[in-house]
Amino acid sequence: MLTLRVERITRQTPDILAFELVHPWGRALPGYEAGAHVEVWMPGGFARPYSLAAAPDRSRGRYLIGVKREAASRGGSAAMHERVKEGDLICASSPRNTFPIANGARHHLLLAGGIGLTPLLAMAEALLEAGEAFTLCVFARSTGHLAFAGALNEPGLAPHVRLHLDDGTPEQKIDLVRLLAEHEPGRHLYLCGPGGFMAAVRRAASAWPEDSIHAEFFAAPEGGDAASAGKAFSLELTRSNIRVPVASGQSAVEALHEVGIVIPVSCEQGLCGTCVVDAEGEQAEHRDHCLTTSERHRRVALCCSRARGDSLAVHL
Repeated sequence: MLTLRVERITRQTPDILAFELVHPWGRALPGYEAGAHVEVWMPGGFARPYSLAAAPDRSRGRYLIGVKREAASRGGSAAMHERVKEGDLICASSPRNTFPIANGARHHLLLAGGIGLTPLLAMAEALLEAGEAFTLCVFARSTGHLAFAGALNEPGLAPHVRLHLDDGTPEQKIDLVRLLAEHEPGRHLYLCGPGGFMAAVRRAASAWPEDSIHAEFFAAPEGGDAASAGKAFSLELTRSNIRVPVASGQSAVEALHEVGIVIPVSCEQGLCGTCVVDAEGEQAEHRDHCLTTSERHRRVALCCSRARGDSLAVHL
C-alpha cells in the first residue's frame, strides 16, 4: 500500500479530471510498464482501478490518472471529483498490469474511446520512445471532450495520432469497418473505452485472430452474467488439499472468505485482475474481461468466474 499526495488536479474536459499523484516526501514511486493501473482508495471507502496515463519514461516521478465523472457513478468517480482536493493524501496500490504491450508485434493499432485514452496514451508514448511502429486512433464527441489534448499534440506523437470527432467533418471520422476489415500478420489491436465502442470495434475486427486483440474494460459489458448466477460447484484447492463448496447464489471469492481464505478484490466485475489466481483454466466458465485467451488456459478471475462442471481446481 502506498500513501500518495495529490500534487495537481487539472480539468481535461467537462467531465474528466486528471490527477497527478506523488510521494509525499518526494521519494521515487514503484515502477511500471505502459498499460498498468493502480487501485485508488478515496473518501467514502471506495476503491477503484485507474490506468496510468503517462509512459514510465515520461512520468517524472508521478502517477498520472484520468477520472471521468460518471452520471451513474457507484460512488468512486463522484468521490474523486467532489471530495479529493490538491494536497490531500490518498492510498493506492503499487501498479499492476493486465493490459501490456505485446512483444514482437510489427505494428500496434491503438483505439481509444473517450476516457479509454488513458492506458493507450501511455502505450503510445512508450512505443514512440522504443521506436516501434504504431497508430493511435482517438474517438471523442468533440474537441471539447478530448482529454490530454496537449500530450496528443506533442511534435513526436502527433504524426502517429488519428482523431475521430463525432461532430467533425467527414475527414475527421474513422470508418471502423474499413480500418479493421483485414488483419496483417504481426499487427496487434488494443482497445479501451465505453461498452458500445468496445462492441463496435470487436464487430469490425471479426476477422482478426483472437490473440492479436487486447482489450481493457472500465465497466463490465451490459448483459454480462452476474458472478453469482449459475449452478453450485466445488473449488478444489490443490495446494491446501481442501474442497470449498460454492453455492448457486455465491461467488467463488465469497465462498473462500467464508472459510477464512481471503482473496483480494477491487472491481468485482472481472476487469482489474486483482483476484486472478493460477488454476486449471479449461475447467472454468470464464466471465472476466481482463485475461487473454492464452491466459485463460492457466488462470481464472475468482470474483466472477465459475466452473464449467461440478468442480474447478485452483492452485491455492
